[in-house]
Amino acid sequence: MAKAALLHVALLLCLAFARGADAARKTVGVYELKNKKGDFSIKVTNWGATLMSVIVPDSKGNLADVVLGYDTLAEYVDVSSAFGTVVGRVANRIANGSFVLDGKTIHLNKEGTTVLHGGHRGFNRVIWTVKEYVPGGDSPYITLYYHSFDGEQGFPGDLDVYVTYQLSSPYQLSARMNATALNKATPVNLANHAYWNLGGHGSGDVLGQLLQVFASRYTPVDRSMIPTGEVAPVSGTPYDLRAPTPLGSRIKLVSGAGMAGFDINYAVDGFGLRPVARLRDPASGRAMELWADQPGVQLYTSNWLSNVKGKGGVVYGQYGAVCLETQGFPDAVNHPNFPSQIVRPGGAAYRHDMLFKFSF
Repeated sequence: MAKAALLHVALLLCLAFARGADAARKTVGVYELKNKKGDFSIKVTNWGATLMSVIVPDSKGNLADVVLGYDTLAEYVDVSSAFGTVVGRVANRIANGSFVLDGKTIHLNKEGTTVLHGGHRGFNRVIWTVKEYVPGGDSPYITLYYHSFDGEQGFPGDLDVYVTYQLSSPYQLSARMNATALNKATPVNLANHAYWNLGGHGSGDVLGQLLQVFASRYTPVDRSMIPTGEVAPVSGTPYDLRAPTPLGSRIKLVSGAGMAGFDINYAVDGFGLRPVARLRDPASGRAMELWADQPGVQLYTSNWLSNVKGKGGVVYGQYGAVCLETQGFPDAVNHPNFPSQIVRPGGAAYRHDMLFKFSF
């Protein structure tokens, strides 16, 4: 990498984390977890608690990386893309960048008319601390920690946040998130923003892949992508994915922010840890079943992805991946009928568990 680019990355890190006496001692690294057989592995960086790669075999034993991303840490730091990151303090959108909590109006740091994924410097744009790292064995894992300070991006109260990625047999990846409010009530809604392509990150679009979403309702949005407050049935609409459906057969029938494709929150059927979605790539034979314990999942088909240079020089284009972001409902802080996202000091901690089951 050119000297100027390295200096630019170092400057970004220094500027972003000048706050606090120990900030300068934080470093960004890449951490690999691998199963004993060696055919299932992930890479994680503590920049944004980002899932950089997920390598799994296909039906013939060929290995491929099934998430989009970059080759170098510098690219993750220097580019605002959310590839594989943990977004928060509140994922998705908050209308007008404000909400009322316990009778007080909270004004967030916003750009434009909404706040997206926690703001300009959300959890995907900070350095997390590596608390535990066990790279091998029967269940390799890594635990990352971030302290979000009172007033960060306008959100009230100090918040301690942990994320653990772990591999287990036969081919399962879990992501467990929890957060504790220390001194003020605050909304919390964390999500992982991985871009999945089961054909391999460089295999082209996902229009031939089949998706099933275990949800009989969804939350319609207005032109600003803010939920209207309605929780509507998917029956009779193009959003009905309760049976396995080729994405290409619906992609032109739906739109988000004026672009054809899915960008919508589903109200997942049931409660607790349960099936959320199943994605299958007929060409490779790979399938992924997602389980989670959150009320919603945002389906995004990379509608706005265009001419992005990724791993190995591959150029990612429109519909090059599927995002399945389990979450609380978008803008829940402004919709009393949506499941609450408020976490209070001394009360129950926020928890969000995900399980990705791969088969081939």
